[in-house]
Amino acid sequence: MNKLIYLNKLKELWQKNRPSYLPEEPRYPFGRIPLTEYLRKRAHLTPNKPVIIFYGNELTFKQLDDLSNRVASFLAEAGLKKGDRVAVYLSNCPQFLIIFYGILKLGCVHVPVNPMFKESELIYELNDSGAKLIVADDILYPIVKAVKDKTSLQQIVTTSITDYLPDNPTIPVHKSLTALSKQDCSGSIDLMEMLKKQKQDYPNIEVSLDDVAALNYTGGTTGMPKGCVHTQNNMLYTAASATTYAGKKPEIGVGLTYLPVFWIAGENSAVIIPVFSGSTTILLARWDVEAMLEAIDRYRVNVTGGVLDNMVELMEYPELEAYDLSSLEVVGVSSFIKKLNIDYRRQWEKTIKGKSTLREAAYGLTETHTIDTYTTGMQKDDMDLKSKPVFCGLPMPGTEFLIVDFDTKEPLPLEKEGEIIVRSPSLLKSYWNKREETTKALKDGWLYTGDIGLLDKQGYLHFLGRTKEMLKVKGMSVFPSELEMIICRHPDVEGCGVVGKPDSDKGQVPFAFIKLCPESEGKISEEELENWCKGNMAKYKAPVVRITKELPLTETGKVKKIDLIKKL
Repeated sequence: MNKLIYLNKLKELWQKNRPSYLPEEPRYPFGRIPLTEYLRKRAHLTPNKPVIIFYGNELTFKQLDDLSNRVASFLAEAGLKKGDRVAVYLSNCPQFLIIFYGILKLGCVHVPVNPMFKESELIYELNDSGAKLIVADDILYPIVKAVKDKTSLQQIVTTSITDYLPDNPTIPVHKSLTALSKQDCSGSIDLMEMLKKQKQDYPNIEVSLDDVAALNYTGGTTGMPKGCVHTQNNMLYTAASATTYAGKKPEIGVGLTYLPVFWIAGENSAVIIPVFSGSTTILLARWDVEAMLEAIDRYRVNVTGGVLDNMVELMEYPELEAYDLSSLEVVGVSSFIKKLNIDYRRQWEKTIKGKSTLREAAYGLTETHTIDTYTTGMQKDDMDLKSKPVFCGLPMPGTEFLIVDFDTKEPLPLEKEGEIIVRSPSLLKSYWNKREETTKALKDGWLYTGDIGLLDKQGYLHFLGRTKEMLKVKGMSVFPSELEMIICRHPDVEGCGVVGKPDSDKGQVPFAFIKLCPESEGKISEEELENWCKGNMAKYKAPVVRITKELPLTETGKVKKIDLIKKL
């Protein structure tokens, strides 16, 4: 099948089915200029407007611009230059934005790090990225301090989530946050103290849209996590597409997000899009149904989204009727464990009693900056939910999809299941320092995702599943190969194989079948190995351990995962 002819036919379908009230091209309010310039313009036009509201504490556009100038100044004085990587080991807080824009202003590279990472995971990501400086939560400082001499780090900056928690919150603060107090981080630089003293002037660095701006790490089915090389151009296109096609004029409203901002989806919704669009976003440190309800009611939130499981919890909240949620207009959900269906949609419309309905948010990957499709205007008569799940809608204008045969890589006809491939203005430039993986995944401008999907007769994309290896635990990606590499570092482990078991609560649970070294047999228990795992990887990754005498192997020496699954 001729790929070009086929693609042209698809484009005709995509154009035909695009809702007529949506424009043909993404909108750029100030044109194609760096996000840092968008911030400067917003600070000039609406200096006192909040860009972020954190439990009632407001960070305005002018404050964000001024404070990020100070960060850029500090980084320059610390000896960092254009292209140097800065790790950001923070949970959701306003400081994340301040650091992010300071990094970009100096032309450095933002490296978000999962705040659930333990020592071995942190060491890998710091050394792989070559980060010279890290900004960390104060409660994570002991981990950073312990690994510093094993990494490329030269300086440590710390801050506390309590630095931005207000004395009199307007939104309920989760008990896990109220229990926090500022920690002693002797030997590090206190971010808030530095910002008070630091000047705003910094070197005039020429930063283009095509310069490397971020390394967003994603897992892989082989080896350790890979850094996706993204530019400000990637970020800009994602923001323009999302704000243009998420709904009618979302830039004039108020958004809310609780998604982790180290995730690229959280980065888009809480860090990039508010500055691009000039909107205000309510940022929560974590999912909290009471805080979300109060925020929607008090601040008249009209754009939000999250995991479907959380929206179901919201609908079932006993005191829901005490809150006015009628301001909601755009509510996107991601189907991880629970899948969006007509029953959930009817329940939402009956319960919320407003203008909004539940709709699938988008298909996307870290490699593509994650907002590759839109479903706006596709909910009439539940058209989107009456077909094969998961309905992902149409590609953002400028983005293209094909479904190809997994083996031959030839395009497949409509309605045929195969591998999703995508090309987009927000596509990663490469995997950081991983030439072989880059060559394998990127061919002729197309990303071969490994995901299973189909394009239906109308050209709508349907996501049918991830690669066979990857697991989804509470919506988080878990890659068996990464767990296997970490577990095999244990001195008593000779080998292991990790597979997933379906679970009604978590989606999947990782199980590690471990073969011990001969001299260790009978001397270490499954419970001890599980506790070791919990201490050496993020909690959601930690597997259930099963010690086995032998691992089933293929003729080429690979673990036969299908045989392990039969033992679950």
